[in-house]
Amino acid sequence: MDPEKNISAPQEQFDNETPQENNVVEITQKNEDTDYTVMSIPELLAEFELLIEAEDKTEMHKNADIIKSCFYKLLKKDQPSATATPENPDPVQESPEEAAFKRLYARYKVLRADLLRNIEQQKERNLEEKTTIIEGIKALLEKQEDINHTFPEFRALQLHWKEIGPVPLAKTKDIWETYQHYVEKFYDYVKINNEMRDLDFKRNQEIKEKLCEKAEALVDEPNVVSAFHKLQKLHEEWRETGPIARELRESLWERFKVSTTAINKRHQEYFEEQKKVQRQNLEAKLALCEKAEAIAGETTEDEINWNKKARELENLQKEWRSIGFATKKENQKVYDRFRAACDKFYGEKRDFYARFKKEMQENLAHKVSLCEQAEAVNMSDDWRRTTDQLIHFQKQWKEIGPVPRKQAEAIWKRFRSACDIFFTRKAEHFSKIENSYEENLAAKQAILKELEAFDPSAVTNLQAALREFQNRWNQAGFVPARDKDRIQNEYRTLINRHFGHLNPGTMEKRGNFRGNRGRSDEPRSGRDKLIQRFRQLESDISVWENNMGFFAKSRNADKIIADTCKKIEDAKNELKELEEKIKQIEDNE
Repeated sequence: MDPEKNISAPQEQFDNETPQENNVVEITQKNEDTDYTVMSIPELLAEFELLIEAEDKTEMHKNADIIKSCFYKLLKKDQPSATATPENPDPVQESPEEAAFKRLYARYKVLRADLLRNIEQQKERNLEEKTTIIEGIKALLEKQEDINHTFPEFRALQLHWKEIGPVPLAKTKDIWETYQHYVEKFYDYVKINNEMRDLDFKRNQEIKEKLCEKAEALVDEPNVVSAFHKLQKLHEEWRETGPIARELRESLWERFKVSTTAINKRHQEYFEEQKKVQRQNLEAKLALCEKAEAIAGETTEDEINWNKKARELENLQKEWRSIGFATKKENQKVYDRFRAACDKFYGEKRDFYARFKKEMQENLAHKVSLCEQAEAVNMSDDWRRTTDQLIHFQKQWKEIGPVPRKQAEAIWKRFRSACDIFFTRKAEHFSKIENSYEENLAAKQAILKELEAFDPSAVTNLQAALREFQNRWNQAGFVPARDKDRIQNEYRTLINRHFGHLNPGTMEKRGNFRGNRGRSDEPRSGRDKLIQRFRQLESDISVWENNMGFFAKSRNADKIIADTCKKIEDAKNELKELEEKIKQIEDNE
């Protein structure tokens, strides 16, 4: 028996590979003429459609899964799925490009099924033809004709055998062994011309030696999968090549088998390594699933936390894409688990932003209402009541949550403008009062100069002069709080200097020690005015401190904040002075 029959055909080994190994082969093998990894999504769609429409469907099958892998890598990279926002709450919506690709892939699967069916039918026809050839060789053995007539027919049958394609896998071995048996029988038992037989053996030997050289070169091929596939073609050529001289068959086959064994060993080691890597990938992906499920299990109503968790999940997705395939048995399961965790998180995030958007619209309506209320009262002259109202509106404003970003700046400017109009009018109003206090101060300082120069000896009626000074002093009105005590003490000192020798009852009645209009009712009136001023300052301080929160949100607010802080500090100092004066008046009473 031919030693070539003692080794299983490598093609059979390849056909019996596990689906997992086939999957790796399909993913790693690339078209030698076209590099799909550098194409864009539109280019991949166009190329896929050309392959589908082409007459040669073998290229379509050869490259379909490579195009599919490249397409979805680009789609995951370009599609904004990991980043959900209120404006785009659905990160997993199918894109038009993906829909187009799915339609093309559905057409491909139909064409592929038809192609496989036709291939199987063709294999059956090939089996019938090869069976007919074997019957033809058997018929040649029974002929009694001259070898010069028989051998050309035999050679024609051999050439026809080589032209016929593959047969069903289950029949491959049997049909080949039967054919080889009758070919050898023809060579061994037919009285063939030795010269013609030797020439045929020599030609076959040259072919098989070249096949050995090609197989030996494949041993060092860097791409193990490519080398394995090329080896299958060399084995097909070896089988289709006729026999050689019997004494050379064993040695030449052993030479070819050495290369075959080395390539098959590298191929097996490669897939063992792939299995190991895939198991490691599975462990890494399971760890990512646990992290994604932990993120999806954390619920929060805080927008900042949602964004933080979304970024964490995006990082997990990037890490997932950097990990290779897991084992085929678990790859789809672990992907479905990871996808479910992501879908859960993005679903909850979408629900949160839907609620958040509704709340922001409600907040906007509330703030619009506050703007309208502030605008309705900002021209009022009831300073105390309107001030309290606007402070209340401002407190309500702070308690209201955020509004849509597009309307936030405009609605804030509207509310602030409504408040500023009133407080500007109020400031101008009280500024005028302060100016009148300065005028009163100047008038009283003039009276003090007169008292300094007053000569009691030149006046005949001191009591009339005292009354005149007192009347003019009281008519001069209020002075700024910072000068009030100082100027009042100077006045009291000068009055006592010039008029202190008069009747004490008269002095007390005229109020020379207090500088007021009378003792019976003026102290109470002065106290009330101090209390009124005290309350006014308290109100102003409250307004200024409340406005500080609004100024901090505006642009170029540093100067306004500094001025307001100065006002608050001065007002608090004046409050302390007023409190002491009120207490002193109450003690005197």
